[in-house]
Amino acid sequence: MPKYIEKADIMTLPVIPLRGVVAFPSIPVSFEIDRDISKAACNAAEEGDARVLLVTQTDIDCEHPKRSDVYRIGCAARIKQTLRTPEDTIRVIAEGFARAEITGWRENNGYIVADVMAKNFELNEEPDVKIEAAMRALISSLERRVESGRVSRDVLTTAKTIRSPGILCDFIASGVLLRYQNKQLVLDEFDPVRRLALTAKLIEGETELIETEAMIHGRVRASLSEAQREHYLREQLRVIREELGDDIEDDVEEYQKKIKKIAMPEEVRKKLLKEVARLQQTQIGSPEATLLRNYLDTCLELPFDRQTADRVDIAVAEKILNEDHDGLKEVKERILEYLAVKQLSPTLRHQIICLVGPPGTGKTSIAMSIARALKRKYVRVSLGGIRDEADIRGHRKTYIGAMPGRIINALIQVKVKNPLILLDEIDKLTRDAHGDPASALLEVLDAEQNKNFRDHYIEFPFDLSNCMFICTANTLETIPKPLIDRMEIIELSAYTRSEKLSIAKNHLIPKQCKRHGLDRRRFIIREEAILEIIDYYTREAGVRNLEREIASLCRKAAREIVTQNKKSIIIKAEDIKSYLGGRKIIPEHISPVDEVGVVNGMAYTETGGDLLKIEAVVMDGTGKLELTGSLGDVMKESAKLAISYIRAHAKSLGVDPDFYKNKDIHLHVPEGAVPKDGPSAGVAILCAITSALTGRPARSDISMTGELTLTGNVLPIGGLKEKTSAAYAAGVRRILIPKDNEADLEKIDGVVRNGAQFVLMSSASDALKEVFAQRNRPLMMHITTPELPRTQALADDIPSAPVRAPYKNA
Repeated sequence: MPKYIEKADIMTLPVIPLRGVVAFPSIPVSFEIDRDISKAACNAAEEGDARVLLVTQTDIDCEHPKRSDVYRIGCAARIKQTLRTPEDTIRVIAEGFARAEITGWRENNGYIVADVMAKNFELNEEPDVKIEAAMRALISSLERRVESGRVSRDVLTTAKTIRSPGILCDFIASGVLLRYQNKQLVLDEFDPVRRLALTAKLIEGETELIETEAMIHGRVRASLSEAQREHYLREQLRVIREELGDDIEDDVEEYQKKIKKIAMPEEVRKKLLKEVARLQQTQIGSPEATLLRNYLDTCLELPFDRQTADRVDIAVAEKILNEDHDGLKEVKERILEYLAVKQLSPTLRHQIICLVGPPGTGKTSIAMSIARALKRKYVRVSLGGIRDEADIRGHRKTYIGAMPGRIINALIQVKVKNPLILLDEIDKLTRDAHGDPASALLEVLDAEQNKNFRDHYIEFPFDLSNCMFICTANTLETIPKPLIDRMEIIELSAYTRSEKLSIAKNHLIPKQCKRHGLDRRRFIIREEAILEIIDYYTREAGVRNLEREIASLCRKAAREIVTQNKKSIIIKAEDIKSYLGGRKIIPEHISPVDEVGVVNGMAYTETGGDLLKIEAVVMDGTGKLELTGSLGDVMKESAKLAISYIRAHAKSLGVDPDFYKNKDIHLHVPEGAVPKDGPSAGVAILCAITSALTGRPARSDISMTGELTLTGNVLPIGGLKEKTSAAYAAGVRRILIPKDNEADLEKIDGVVRNGAQFVLMSSASDALKEVFAQRNRPLMMHITTPELPRTQALADDIPSAPVRAPYKNA
């Protein structure tokens, strides 16, 4: 006997009852739902993990099925795609993953929920001779059925490639058996070997019935005169069409009219007319006729000749962009540049834009504003979690339940050929055995190729060059380089404190007041109250949590207005605690006194910037270097590099040349549970260790960032805007940055630029002089790079490093 691996799982799933349709594991199934309980179950599944129970009703006329009205065995499936139709139905494509026995049944929030035992049986070895013989017998039964003319040869070709006995039975039952009761019998059988015999028996029975029916009709026709035969056939055809609500000739005529009326490429017209001719020759009610109808309906919904006119008024477009969003200057300028060039060159090809930035910084919403500014239709395609190439390119139409890919579906949805398509979360694409969706996007996002984009379902090229694609991502690290090469990258940095304040006043508060029914004249949040929320209740790069806190204020204010009959509510900073509770965040502050071995560095994080304290202590020992604080490999190398630099310059720095033999150094970065890495702390690490070795206090009112080389040069770093904003918020008013980052000062927040002094350093000596200088030392306004004297390198009378203080925007 063959050996099986049984996989069982207990789960609770929303239920979609099916009428006349049976779903099988590993077989895609397509169906439409119009009942409220089914729509609610579909929505609940999509909000969760997309898993649902598909179970067939015993009585297809039952509108509100109970447990007794459905079969005991159903199919646990994942919803792959949904499409809302104008008739208020939902077209669903799902794929089963296990047979499921119902053990519990109850109603929940307008839909049915079932407790099920999901089971799968798999052979843990190659099929033996008996199973191979049973599979061949089943294929032979299928061949006989194909000869009867009711089944496409494509089904037989696909069946011969399947090696799993269980999947073979499910595939044949799904696509070949006519009666849903027979399909259910196959679904009820868990054992793959017994399922082989059962499926073969059912196919043979239906084939016998078809052949007997054909023989009887042949005898009747032979006994009738030619006139009677013609009358009989026409009458029979009329009755069948009335019963099925189906008239192929009428459909063919309607399709031909539409194809001739729509302006489409001649190659496409010939292709569709050929498919109409095939439909005309198919039998009524056959699976192939249904496939052809779905295919033609989908193709004729494509917007071959429909498009909207772009708004070319740059002033109006700029006004719309500024109304909808504060900041995002680089994105807005890029769109206005596009409009200007569009006026001069109407045939301009669209450059693909990719907006990269932390969550909540307005990537998705700015795309909607761009569509409004350009007066284009907007459609969003979510790419998060997609791992199948067919989601982009579609399934071949010969597959059961085949549908076009998401790009073509998006065009059908907006009904124009030049929409703005947002490819959201492009960095969340994954790949598996079904293909690489990122590779499928290469053709979509290539301006040279997308004019001939070919979806597997429609089987002819469609021009995407009129579409404007905007992609969003949180990081570039997970996006393949060929895909990055096809896009123009625009990085969105974290919002500064002043930008968040402006966004809250101009957008978030009006939006939440409207949503909660509050009159702006009766509900006022003072500016200092908003800053209190920003500083002590949220820590993020964007404004999502800020909006949640404002929404919480609105809810509590609405309750006070209703229950206490208050005419107006004014929220001040001191009132925030009573509404939102105690402060959730303790911000970083610089130390009021200078300490030995403690230096302020700066870090860039997902939520913006942070002040990074670096602590070093020296003890008698044997030259060990201890590193703590969840430091990454790059930071550990920076510490070793700093030690080497100090050893090489020990005499000029006033350090014992033999410190590496008789002293142990411990370097620590607080918040040990938070991983830290990167090269930009190199200068700060050097200053902290030097301070500890010399016993001289390091100034606590300055912070620094910069990568250190072995020869003492300071290299440029990234994230300067976020780092300096965090340092300024912590009380730092003198900031050391690499000289090569001087151009980046233009991008720094205006409040920080005007309120802080920026020291430009090109070498380690510049940083060391600043760290050990007296606080009241005058600033040098010219840029110099002085040499470090060997014996007095840390003396207070050494000229200062280059300074820009304060930085002003001319």
